[in-house]
Amino acid sequence: MVSTVRRRLRSAAALLAVLALAACGTFPRTTDAEKYALYDAHAGEAVNHFRYYGSINGWTPLGDSALAVWTRPSEAWLLDLSGRCQDLTSTSAIGLTSNMSRVNARFDKVLVRSRASVSIPCHIQQIRPLDIKAIRAAEKRNPADAPAMDQASDVGT
Repeated sequence: MVSTVRRRLRSAAALLAVLALAACGTFPRTTDAEKYALYDAHAGEAVNHFRYYGSINGWTPLGDSALAVWTRPSEAWLLDLSGRCQDLTSTSAIGLTSNMSRVNARFDKVLVRSRASVSIPCHIQQIRPLDIKAIRAAEKRNPADAPAMDQASDVGT
C-alpha cells in the first residue's frame, strides 16, 4: 500500500515537472531586435550629449550595439554604439566615460566590464532621449515581450 502511494506520488511529481518545463517553453522570449525596435520606436531626435553625474540608475542591453541607460528613474537614453560591443549582452556591470558631467556622442564610451575585470570601451555613436512612459505602456500591453530593465551598474566611472 505504501509503495503504491509512493509510486503514484513520484509519477505525479514527474508529470508536474514535465508540464512545468513545457510551459516555460511555450512563452516566446523577446529577441534583442524586438527589444531594440520597442526602444527605437519611443526614442526622440538625436542629441549631442546628456548630463551625467557619475552614477547610472540602471541599464538594459539591446543587442550588441545599443543599450538604454537610466540616469534617473524618470530619465533614460538610447545609446547607439559604433559597431559591435563585446560582452555587452552578458556583462553584469557597465560604466560611462564623461567630460564635465556630460556624456557626448561620438566622443565618450560605454565601458563594459568583462569577465577578466578589464573594461572594454565601446564608442557612443548616437544619443537619443527615451519616452519612458510610452515604453512602460507598451510593455504593459504585451508583458511577455517586456525586456528586463534597470540592471545594476558600476558607479562613478
